[in-house]
Amino acid sequence: MTGLAVVLVTLGAATLVGVVLRRRSGVPREVGGDVERLTSGDLEAGLGERATLVQFSSAFCQPCRATRRVLTEVAEMVPGVAHVEIDAESRLDLVRSLNILRTPTVLILDASGQVVKRASGQPRKVDVIGALGFAADE
Repeated sequence: MTGLAVVLVTLGAATLVGVVLRRRSGVPREVGGDVERLTSGDLEAGLGERATLVQFSSAFCQPCRATRRVLTEVAEMVPGVAHVEIDAESRLDLVRSLNILRTPTVLILDASGQVVKRASGQPRKVDVIGALGFAADE
């Protein structure tokens, strides 16, 4: 009977952790601690006038394709916003310095290149637009 109770508690805990991680995936969060500032040289692309959406992707990442589509649509819709996609495998130096642990990871930069929000996983369009409002207000 004790073994069954342990299995049920373990399954319940695993389910709860899975639900929490799924709800948090792709949601832009404020960056704490030492905030990174990226330049156009770091990104090997120009920064947007108001904000920049930086996407770290990998070749075989299915959510990366959907994220690219969402970020491209937002960048086309919001004036002064640029979308830069970086292949994580070819820019390991930047991946390590920014502590990118999975793809897709999206960094939202303000006009000066300071990272103000960060999302791991596929973001929703409405969340990206809301985070851009925060970046533009900075």
